[in-house]
Amino acid sequence: MCAERILDVIDSPADLTGLNAAQLEQLAGEIRTELIRTVADTGGHLAPNLGVVELTLGLHRALDCPDDKIVWDVGHQSYVHKIITGRRAQFPTLRTYGGVCGFPKRTESPYDVHDTGHASTSISVALGMACARDAVGGDETVVAVIGDGSLTGGMAFEALNHLGHLQKRMIVLLNDNEMSISPNVGALSGYLARVRLDKRYRRLRDDVESALARTKLGAAMVAAGEAAKESVKQLLVPGMLFEELGVKYVGPIDGHDIAQVETAIRLAKDVDGPVIVHVVTRKGLGYTPAEDRPDTFHGISPFSIESGKVNGADGPMSFTEAFGRALVAESEKDERIVAITAAMPSGTGLSAFAERFPGRFFDVGIAEEHAVGLAAGLASGGRIPVVAIYSTFMQRAYDQLIMDVALQGLHVVFCLDRAGLVGEDGPTHHGVFDLSYLRTVPGLRVMAPSNEAELVHMLHTAIHTPGPVAIRYPRGAGEGVGLPDEPQVLVPGTSEELRTGDDVAILGIGSMVRVAERAADLLAENGVAASVVNMRWLKPLDLEAVARAAEHPLVVTIEENTSAGGFGAAVLEVMADMGTQTPALLLAVPDCFVTHGDMQTLLAEVGLTPEAVRDAILGKLTDVRDGDGEHAHEHTAGRRRTR
Repeated sequence: MCAERILDVIDSPADLTGLNAAQLEQLAGEIRTELIRTVADTGGHLAPNLGVVELTLGLHRALDCPDDKIVWDVGHQSYVHKIITGRRAQFPTLRTYGGVCGFPKRTESPYDVHDTGHASTSISVALGMACARDAVGGDETVVAVIGDGSLTGGMAFEALNHLGHLQKRMIVLLNDNEMSISPNVGALSGYLARVRLDKRYRRLRDDVESALARTKLGAAMVAAGEAAKESVKQLLVPGMLFEELGVKYVGPIDGHDIAQVETAIRLAKDVDGPVIVHVVTRKGLGYTPAEDRPDTFHGISPFSIESGKVNGADGPMSFTEAFGRALVAESEKDERIVAITAAMPSGTGLSAFAERFPGRFFDVGIAEEHAVGLAAGLASGGRIPVVAIYSTFMQRAYDQLIMDVALQGLHVVFCLDRAGLVGEDGPTHHGVFDLSYLRTVPGLRVMAPSNEAELVHMLHTAIHTPGPVAIRYPRGAGEGVGLPDEPQVLVPGTSEELRTGDDVAILGIGSMVRVAERAADLLAENGVAASVVNMRWLKPLDLEAVARAAEHPLVVTIEENTSAGGFGAAVLEVMADMGTQTPALLLAVPDCFVTHGDMQTLLAEVGLTPEAVRDAILGKLTDVRDGDGEHAHEHTAGRRRTR
């Protein structure tokens, strides 16, 4: 190699084939340096990628991509894959606007065969690809790379069951690092731990059949029949869980040994049927802070490499922290409260609750549907379940929300973190659909706080309001207003008028309330007086506030949610029912998938900055005045007379 770094000449997986063991080891070290340096600058998923460096190199050496297909479950561990598949030079743009996406993206590279971002989907997708391959007589190898955390999701087992039935030729590479984001929980995690750690399992893996045949017990089993033999085999042989599903099992092997991974994949390729290769790795390997705190470095903001501390961590309390503190305070007063999360106690702010009330805390693993079903049962038994899940993941439990909770009017509190745009994680993680999918559910009350203090009041309200209640709030820092000493119960369907003006009424909800206020300040500089209302409730909607707004020449709604069926749509429906012809302007996230990038850039792109809101309102007011404004004012005056 004439280059100073081996990495500098790796432009495709084909460039890996000529490297010897020492060069591969050097390359792995260079990749880790590149990962740490880049993520320290851009933020991202560091610990998962540090753990799969050798795994990825061995996998690509054994395959012929992009003809062969790799489906990355979640996809947050695909950085190494991106680096060695032609995106090395662009990798420093990771997660920046217009740069390399933090998840697989089909439009970015032919090596990315499926856009992922949510857990437990890879086996299903890979099986579909294998079926399509066989339908046209193809011969490519299809591999699903799934973590042990994702394997706790029910969809993964649905796919494994179908895979065992169809017996399609494909590989499931199980990356076992004992972590999803926080440490894994559940019986499956314990099973994999026993496979990893019990020397008896490993020692008997290859020779249990012959050992049985040589012993008296084995002879007795032969005499007793195959069923007895299989039952004892299940007690002794690792992987029997998968074998019983019809999927051949190989492992566990060292995922940090490139040669072992490569050999296992090459052998699995020759099997005429499904194979699961169980690979053990260590999350965060190669960077001490990430090894010591893999949950913190699972997804992290820009940080100092030397100290491992996040840059600029000081600032206003986050909505997540405010929720966590408030829930602990509420739970100290009411022992009926229990908390549920889906593998994210830290990310949802429940770590303090879990430590304070371990017997009342449930981490169900990556299983959102089960989380909501569990909550329904707890509510039926007199508990008050608080289900804390990211907005984008709550979508996965929509049926349970409707059928198991709302249909029966059960008192379950849903707290949806990361609502709205989430910045660099991009379209798979933007929580911009919840106002739309929540407001359609009969009997479900929906709130959105404008600041962290209001979140505390809303949690208190939800806990003391019968029936199902949902609160959605954004990622990141609050407004710095502090937390109230005594939370108050908010009257359902009541808003808060923040300022009055005669020219336009701006109805905001959640994170957009402050944007509405700042836009009103900018409008005042242009001689436009705006009323601003913090609506607070999406459902029930404050009908009187909408009626008052309709007395203005223009009604504007603003929300950090898709324009299809959300808050603005609800206001327009009410205005239609009222028979008003007041012009309206709906400002929301467009009906499209928004890319990744920093929040201010994305908000500007979708027109939700104060400046963009001002410009949109000024433009609409001009249209109203130049168009049928007089007609609209006549109807407004008429409504004033008749109300």
